[in-house]
Amino acid sequence: MAQVDQAGKPGPTTTHITISDGALIPDKGEGSFFSAWRISFFGALGLVVLLPVLSPDPYLNILRFLPDGILRTFQVTLISIFFSLIIGLITGLGRISRNVFINRLATVYVEVIRGIPLLVQLFYIYFALGRFLSLDRMVAAILAMSVCYGAYMGEIFRAGIQSIPKGQMEAALALGMSRRQALQLVILPQTMKIILPPIGNEFIALLKDSSLVSIVAVSDLLRRGREYAATTFQYFEAYTMVALIYLVFTLFFSKLVALMEERLDHSGR
Repeated sequence: MAQVDQAGKPGPTTTHITISDGALIPDKGEGSFFSAWRISFFGALGLVVLLPVLSPDPYLNILRFLPDGILRTFQVTLISIFFSLIIGLITGLGRISRNVFINRLATVYVEVIRGIPLLVQLFYIYFALGRFLSLDRMVAAILAMSVCYGAYMGEIFRAGIQSIPKGQMEAALALGMSRRQALQLVILPQTMKIILPPIGNEFIALLKDSSLVSIVAVSDLLRRGREYAATTFQYFEAYTMVALIYLVFTLFFSKLVALMEERLDHSGR
């Protein structure tokens, strides 16, 4: 997309590349019924339904064994996304703070957490800190997920706040608002509309990464699949069903995120 400066001369050409967890979602202009998303989603959903019908033993038995693991997966995901949003908002505000100490503290948190793999953070919080703190495995899992994704959410909030034109803040201050009031009443409401799609993508990523909590013995979807496979030695069947269920969920929520982006685009026109 070429940009034009105030003098009317063409500016430098910029290219935007977007990579998200919704890569299989069909483009708005794609009318083909056999789109990549439809083939993937309905193919996975069809297999989840057909395999237990065609081969009840073991697929129906596996499907009966997994519901509590699915519930635990969503429990971890929803609680973690809630706390990561709180951490992200605080971090994002800290990243744009004029206070050098707060700004530096928030920046160090983001750099350190994003530089350590989530699996390492899980091990560190549950096993290493377990030497000093007696943390329940569920609490440790949620804490690790929240701290990790809070850093990424912080960058989303920071980018969203900084994308609001500076004139909005100047106008609010000119009306007699304090900087804090301007943030609460003017900037943040506009920011939330902008960052909803990226937050949706982070939710999908967190849902997939929640499978890592099985490492600390949280009985999520993957853990339940491992338990079934360990007792029956039907590893192929158990992990096939687990993978298909994850695929159905991630594609379903990817579609919701795409619909939300489309609605926001229409409302912004």
